[in-house]
Amino acid sequence: MYKNGEGMDKNYNKAFELFKKSAEGGDSDGMMNLGYFYSRGIGTSVDKKRAFELYQQAANLGHSMAQNNLALMYKNGDGIGKDYYKAIELYQQAANSGNSLAQYNLGAMYENGIGVNKDYNKAFKLFQKSAEGGNSDGIVKLGYYYNNGIGTSVNIKKAFELYQQAANLGNDMAQNNLGNMYENGEGVKQDYGKAMELYHKAANSGNSLAQFNLGYMYKKGRGIKKDINQAIYWFDKSAKQGYQDAQNQLKKLRK
Repeated sequence: MYKNGEGMDKNYNKAFELFKKSAEGGDSDGMMNLGYFYSRGIGTSVDKKRAFELYQQAANLGHSMAQNNLALMYKNGDGIGKDYYKAIELYQQAANSGNSLAQYNLGAMYENGIGVNKDYNKAFKLFQKSAEGGNSDGIVKLGYYYNNGIGTSVNIKKAFELYQQAANLGNDMAQNNLGNMYENGEGVKQDYGKAMELYHKAANSGNSLAQFNLGYMYKKGRGIKKDINQAIYWFDKSAKQGYQDAQNQLKKLRK
């Protein structure tokens, strides 16, 4: 309650102390949460070594989120030497326990061939499990696979439904992808106004692709009056996040 501010003001220092007591009492949730606080410097200073130790303790007790977080540390070499195989092992343990985030993360490892051979079929199945568990990233990724026929056959209707589901959960990439379907009339009647609305939502959440797409809509006058200043504004936001296409558009418009 202190962590989430339920019924009271958020007090991270108080939450830290409570998680510490809980962890000392052998509670795996307490260990996991305390590890997270040390990892992010919430209510205390950042201590990756201590975070790793606490995640390890909780993971050994079968805590699936601790296993996921520990896997992430191994994957990124964060507080420990980089070890993709150990990351895969831990993601697999957490995924087998039904952790939808770990299922998504393991799917991403198979998708990108990190620590394992690239396998889109396995990735698809893991994203499917993650989506079934309600993970919005899993839902949008599954939609993308259906949209593009990766690890499965193309199913535009299913892709649209999944993007819609994830967009309703506030997932900015789903909002962008759904906007793209409305812009191009893919699986739905073309609707520039709806595309603009969705791009705006995602762009305001900081999604660089949506910022680019929104800039392009302003540049072309799709669903709104052409506005080069607004186009530059959104291209600039996207470009500052390193999106190359936005940087190229800015160069053209600023000539």
